[in-house]
Amino acid sequence: MISVFENRAPKVLFILGFFICFSLISVRVVGQVSQAVFACDATKDRKVVHYGFCNASLGRDARVADLVRRLTLQEKILNIVNGAGNISRLGIPKYEWWSEALHGVSNIGPGTNFSSLVPGATSFPQVILTAASFNTSLFEAIGKVVSTEARAMYNVGLAGLTFWSPNVNIFRDPRWGRGQETPGEDPLLSSKYGSSYVKGLQQPDDNADPSRLKVAACCKHYTAYDLDNWKGVDRYHFNAVVTQQDMDDTFDPPFKSCVVDGDVASVMCSYNQVNGKPTCADPHLLAGVIRGQWKLNGYIVSDCDSVEVFFDDQHYTKTPEQAAAKAILAGLDLNCGSFLGQHTAAAVKKGLLKESDIDNAITNNFATLMRLGFFDGDPRKQPYGKLGPKDVCTAENQELARDAARQGIVLLKNTAGSLPLSPAAIKTLAVIGPNANVTKTMIGNYEGIPCKYTTPLQGLTALVATKYLLGCSNVTCGNAQVKEAKKLAATADATVLVMGIDQSLERESFDRVDLRLPGQQPLLIKEVAKVAKGPVILVIMSGGGFDISFAKHNDKVTSILWVGYPGEAGGAAIADVIFGYYNPSGRLPMTWYPQSYLEKVPMTNMNMRPDPSKGYPGRTYRFYTGETIYSFGHGLSYSKFSHKIVKAPQTVSIPLDNDHVCRHSLDCNSVEAVEQLCKKSVTFDIHLRVQNKARHGGSHSVLLFVTPPSVHNSPRKHLIGFEKISLKGKSGTLMRFKVDVCKDLSVVDELGRRKIALGQYVLHVGNFKHTLSLRI
Repeated sequence: MISVFENRAPKVLFILGFFICFSLISVRVVGQVSQAVFACDATKDRKVVHYGFCNASLGRDARVADLVRRLTLQEKILNIVNGAGNISRLGIPKYEWWSEALHGVSNIGPGTNFSSLVPGATSFPQVILTAASFNTSLFEAIGKVVSTEARAMYNVGLAGLTFWSPNVNIFRDPRWGRGQETPGEDPLLSSKYGSSYVKGLQQPDDNADPSRLKVAACCKHYTAYDLDNWKGVDRYHFNAVVTQQDMDDTFDPPFKSCVVDGDVASVMCSYNQVNGKPTCADPHLLAGVIRGQWKLNGYIVSDCDSVEVFFDDQHYTKTPEQAAAKAILAGLDLNCGSFLGQHTAAAVKKGLLKESDIDNAITNNFATLMRLGFFDGDPRKQPYGKLGPKDVCTAENQELARDAARQGIVLLKNTAGSLPLSPAAIKTLAVIGPNANVTKTMIGNYEGIPCKYTTPLQGLTALVATKYLLGCSNVTCGNAQVKEAKKLAATADATVLVMGIDQSLERESFDRVDLRLPGQQPLLIKEVAKVAKGPVILVIMSGGGFDISFAKHNDKVTSILWVGYPGEAGGAAIADVIFGYYNPSGRLPMTWYPQSYLEKVPMTNMNMRPDPSKGYPGRTYRFYTGETIYSFGHGLSYSKFSHKIVKAPQTVSIPLDNDHVCRHSLDCNSVEAVEQLCKKSVTFDIHLRVQNKARHGGSHSVLLFVTPPSVHNSPRKHLIGFEKISLKGKSGTLMRFKVDVCKDLSVVDELGRRKIALGQYVLHVGNFKHTLSLRI
């Protein structure tokens, strides 16, 4: 073993003849473009200097109003679809609203392209792995890099300014093909990820004018969307039946945080229905909640063609004009697709819509573009005007991608004496598996073209001599090379098996039906482990979790790592962890269930809470009552950390008015968390000592959970705070969590009302517990 850990990975240039870079990626690359798209270009049309909407000295509302009043009805309709048409008489060019930036600038949407000028952008780990870092500063730092690269590409005409990311849906079911895009199953982690990433994308670097946007983010897909295509049920036809309790305490919190905490510029409504209504046609959800209750400062956009979907597939309205009217009256501002462009004028003509309804929509759209500087003339004379190709794929950005992967990698199992490996002790390393030398697999979906790739094999080969075997022709592993693999492992000093799946088995429009590793992967792992000369390290590359109980309980499989889809530098990060140049600190952001879970829980059942009468065990660590393979928050380290709460109250009192009913009743088990009460700011501090008892330094994610009293079908426990810290070997630190009773300890009752339960609470940090009583 070696004693150097943390951020001391060797700066190795992986230059091998079989490296795969830009030239081998068959996605859209266009010729060189050098002109950003923007309105109010006085060099082309001097008249624009006299338009109020082009006058940057006026207030934003006045500028938008001036623009809207100048437009004809048809010109207005041009601006409620993603491919907004040009209005040449006013100096307004075409604008493509649809760009993606889930974990790096992507060319999935039509608004972004790569070219010889900018052949790629930094590709960070897929979101599920980044979330495993439990590091809000990392979430925001990635957002800042992505927005800088996006602005640089915009300045040379290769990108837009509106990016439909992040995905903050709850990873409710382990089979969901898009769980990889999300921050996981916990509402608080998803909320913190969403608001932090949004801030990184949107906030101006100089903070001079916080109302301006660097780029405009979009939190999607609102709401209760987490089924794509499972056993013949697809997202276009699915009606998610959701209780108000589950909506308010599970599905909606990440979106609320995006809007309230992150000030996101957009929210996207989803394909599915919720309780019989398409989300993009529900005035309660759009105008009522997003814009009314949460006060969205921005625009609401449909998922692509979802207005057409609720007309053609869900048959929600009898005519397309009714569908157009329903969407706009519900609060939709922009249609990804052409449906509103085709049918809105007829809806107005038939009296289903007023022109003022369309004015409301385009006002929100134009206000967003105003905040982005789109109507301020030449972007070269604005903030970010000096950004260009030199600012994309910088060494610093690529190193952040590597560090993000390292921070997220989760050590699930580690037998003493297995990891970390010593480069000096390993003369030959067997590297086996269908994901051992992959490139595109590492960047997941909604990807762009990366700056470069470092595969697991390349990362490991840069440190020690390796012998490589594919093991299976692909991840489905119909016919494993068992004999060859055993021969290789029997003579190597250690064996790394890089298994898992890829987008062929989990993706958008494709949900899983099995939680086991596919095909003969388990056979290959077990047979190799039987004969291996040295430690056997199983590396799982995937978005979702697996039932790998066979490996968990096999003493010959000495270590298990989950690496998500680790991004362009994933192979280097994996090698850093395996050889101890980085001490693993990731924690699972989702529960890993046994295969038997599938027999009890259909994907179509949206209920979070268990129902013992029907044998239904519930969902996610907050409610699930069954056995797990690995629990939410599980993650090991090469260090040994201990936790102790050194100061916390035993009792906390809720200040109620003298005439409150609960002061005169013995039956009160909760009080309503109304604004009047919560304004009194009932808070307390938890002081915690964290000790690193090992000689190895490392990072550590401290997770604070609470178990509330058993009222209102409250969660078994839920996360109320987390923080990533770094400790040297044999050192400790004091840290503090501030707990807000209304925000952190409240639960949602059966009618969707926030309540503060009275009684005994248990705080959990690691294996340490502290009990406190909440009373009147």
